[in-house]
Amino acid sequence: MSESFQPFERLALIGIGLIGSSLAINARAHSLAKHIAISTRRAETLTRAEELGLGDSFHLQAADAVKDADLVILCVPVGSVGAVTKEIAPALKSGAIVSDVGSVKGSVIAQMRPHLPEDVEFVPAHPIAGTEQSGPDAGFLELFEKRWCILTPVQGASEAATERLKTFWIACGSDVEIMTAEHHDRVLAIVSHLPHLIAYNIVGTAYDMEEVTQSEVVKYSASGFRDFTRLAASDPTMWRDVFLNNRDATLEVLARFSEDLSVLQRAIRDGKGDQLFETFTKTRAIRREIIEAGQDTPKPNFGRTKPPKKWEG
Repeated sequence: MSESFQPFERLALIGIGLIGSSLAINARAHSLAKHIAISTRRAETLTRAEELGLGDSFHLQAADAVKDADLVILCVPVGSVGAVTKEIAPALKSGAIVSDVGSVKGSVIAQMRPHLPEDVEFVPAHPIAGTEQSGPDAGFLELFEKRWCILTPVQGASEAATERLKTFWIACGSDVEIMTAEHHDRVLAIVSHLPHLIAYNIVGTAYDMEEVTQSEVVKYSASGFRDFTRLAASDPTMWRDVFLNNRDATLEVLARFSEDLSVLQRAIRDGKGDQLFETFTKTRAIRREIIEAGQDTPKPNFGRTKPPKKWEG
């Protein structure tokens, strides 16, 4: 972290799942906030966050957590941000930066903005990082390391607020990009939302196939199917809300995918090996580019290790 970074006086995290708990761990480890206030609606989850030492104060009421906070980050499913914003709006401090971590931005802005006071800064964000784990135990320090975080500041947000939030995410280890909400939603529909939809579908197909027993699906799983199951194990509430709130962009890329899939289907049926080879060669190059860009590793199992279950800060 840059020595010039001035810690926030009070950081309020609303929701303490994978992203929220990882933010809390980073804020503590890198001294990004003098006080970390945590709120979640379930008492048992809040108790677990306190047992893990993720914050300094713990609140069942989100409005209590955001009081006097100069940075408020909503770490809740995108379908819930409107209701949460309405709840916390009267308690927001003038000049506070309000953000989120949702993987859909257009819908989040439409839900949150009407409830926000004019004297707060609204800078939506999306850290492109995650695992299939959820809950306060899932967080770990390195989650955001060398991963992109996209900011989509709304019209009227000050450059100072955007820069302040940008330095916060950089301190968490992220590379930061700024773009419009519309562009974000189209890009994420193809690189994140569609892959998850395909994963949910293919694992569901395997589950439903009567001629293949469940034991065989598990016993003979090859690496490709195993990776699909990792995606398909992601938080169902979060991904339900993602698809419902990024409907247009998802349907657009899904239609294109269906057309391309039909082309491959015809190539297999007609025995067009050259066409298949050309397609597979082209797509193989994308994998190499991802590795060269530092977004993954050629190590076995993508270099993934099991994230630690407890913050030992």
